[in-house]
Amino acid sequence: MYTIKGKTGDWELVIVLETHIEVLSESKLFSGASADYNPTISPNTQVSMIDVAMPGMLPVLNEYCVEQAIRFGLGINAEISRTSRFARKQYFYPDLPMGYQITQPADEPPVVGRGYIEIMGDDGNPKKINIERAHLEIDAGKLKHDAHPTKSFADYNRGGVALLEIVTYLDIKNPENNSYITSPDEAERYLREIREIARALGVSRANMEEGSMRADVNVSVRRVGDTKFGTRTETKNMVSFKFIKTAIEYEARRQIEILESGGTVSQDTMRYNQSTGETSVMRSKEDALDYRYFPDPDLLPVIISEETIERIRGTLPELPSTRRKRYIEQLGLSEYDAGRLTESVDISNWFELAMDGDNKRAKPIANWMISELFAHPENWSPENDVNAGNNAHTRIITPSDLSELVDMISELTVNGKQAKEIFIKMLDGENGSPKQIADKFGMKQITDTGAIESAIDSVINANPGQVEQYRGGKVGLIGFFVGAVMKATGGAANQAVVNELIKKKLG
Repeated sequence: MYTIKGKTGDWELVIVLETHIEVLSESKLFSGASADYNPTISPNTQVSMIDVAMPGMLPVLNEYCVEQAIRFGLGINAEISRTSRFARKQYFYPDLPMGYQITQPADEPPVVGRGYIEIMGDDGNPKKINIERAHLEIDAGKLKHDAHPTKSFADYNRGGVALLEIVTYLDIKNPENNSYITSPDEAERYLREIREIARALGVSRANMEEGSMRADVNVSVRRVGDTKFGTRTETKNMVSFKFIKTAIEYEARRQIEILESGGTVSQDTMRYNQSTGETSVMRSKEDALDYRYFPDPDLLPVIISEETIERIRGTLPELPSTRRKRYIEQLGLSEYDAGRLTESVDISNWFELAMDGDNKRAKPIANWMISELFAHPENWSPENDVNAGNNAHTRIITPSDLSELVDMISELTVNGKQAKEIFIKMLDGENGSPKQIADKFGMKQITDTGAIESAIDSVINANPGQVEQYRGGKVGLIGFFVGAVMKATGGAANQAVVNELIKKKLG
């Protein structure tokens, strides 16, 4: 269990995450305006009259966004509500021209109800993280404070884009039923899993760098052994895994210092300073009553049929958790290797392309990817850009390149040393397939037993003392003979054949 040592004892963390992902859709949640708000688009050009709540403008629900929410809900093993509603959440801020946000109220069923995902816990075992809900709502615009020395600007292109807010679950009344996040590392694993599920399903790009995935981080602390939950604070709009972990650690220690000095933690909304790694109070945390929720009078209840749910279920791809399990159980990969290969959908898809349906390739391809390709991100494209060209200094190594190289080893065309040399030449920009490179530079493994035996005889005749020692019981000298033969053949001999023949000749 993850704990933090205080001056008066050990403390544990209770973490609740509210994760917002932008839903992939051509249009916004309640208008026909484009949902594309990338930085190359001029500000305030993707905005409809509905998005700014002009008089007489009526919102129309985007059915595709609802289906995307259902798709995500099925991906997190969640209940899908047959009926859900939208409400107006009242607050004023310059990035929300409506003066309210259309969302789904916490006291009514959202589109996506209770669910869960599994992550690797800090103890190295699978851990279920309970999810309370995932509800649809509109995103706000974006404020820009650095474009002018004295003025701030608002870009409403993002306003009205569909957001899916995913909230982890904490059962206060029945603490024995809880399975929640208890450390910064678990928080990161959870968020990465949410991201990869969303990407695998095509629900969201879930890219923190562009703002299509953000997290509000709720942290509280309690003494180890306590059953009562502490007062939580909420750090808003976190857009970096690294900063989220740092914010959790700092906020936890801040709360511990307050409690150990006899103070009381207040339920505040916090901001995070990226420069200092510190949190600070922004305002008192709002309760539901502060938002004055009321049913949106312009939107009817959302009715979802069983037929719709089953139709969407039938289109779901293989999810990262299922793929990891298959890699372990069917391909014989270790948990570590399976985890590395499913860190992103793009990486696992690249692995599948390289394997090309041949399970025998799984382990060697996994080894090459993890030990070699991952160390050279500039030389490969996990986005499956198999047609990427070369440049003056590097080349893109494709799935077919790696599968061909692995096959050359298994077919004894080249040995491990030669394969590594071919790989290095590809990294350096050498054109051609691995076979073509091997032919060009004369890198072929010697499997002719006659040629190998001749080299062995020469080594034995040149080292009578070592031969005598070996035959006298110093069997570790086998490595000396193998090394000498490999050197004599320029590293081109098949090492397994060399080993076998030496043992026969030495008796």
